[in-house]
Amino acid sequence: MLAVDGIPTPEDLAAKMPPPERLARGPVVIAECFQPIPCDPCSHACPRQAIGPFEDINEIPQVDYEKCNGCGQCITRCPGLALFVVDLTYSDEEALIKLPYEFLPLPAEGQEVTGVNRAGEKVCRARVIKVVTTEKMDKTAVVWLAVPKELAMEVRHFVITHV
Repeated sequence: MLAVDGIPTPEDLAAKMPPPERLARGPVVIAECFQPIPCDPCSHACPRQAIGPFEDINEIPQVDYEKCNGCGQCITRCPGLALFVVDLTYSDEEALIKLPYEFLPLPAEGQEVTGVNRAGEKVCRARVIKVVTTEKMDKTAVVWLAVPKELAMEVRHFVITHV
């Protein structure tokens, strides 16, 4: 339970997921933001206005999945690292997940890593497709991971097993 161990319940997660038909059309952002806090950088970052605007800075972000194209401009703007992009159309067997990453060393493109779930449990092998860093991203990289499609809604981080 989120309030006790920091892990959202299936009910918490269901309220944040795009509809299956939207997931089937391509990349889309998911905002696993569960607590009202004074924060709204994601709404300012979205060039398509798919997040917000907020009437109150304490609102929890709501994504308009029809406007979102999964560009990921919002990912590095979230100080809580609660935004990521999922693309179930990446390939027949794999999904692509774009995750915020604030550790060093950065993984290398092509590197095999271990995908972990929200509880930090190892769930699969994953492959780093791309690592995006720019000065504008303020030291938060976006790592693109290819994961087994059936685990796309489980993998939320990764560990580097070989440096």
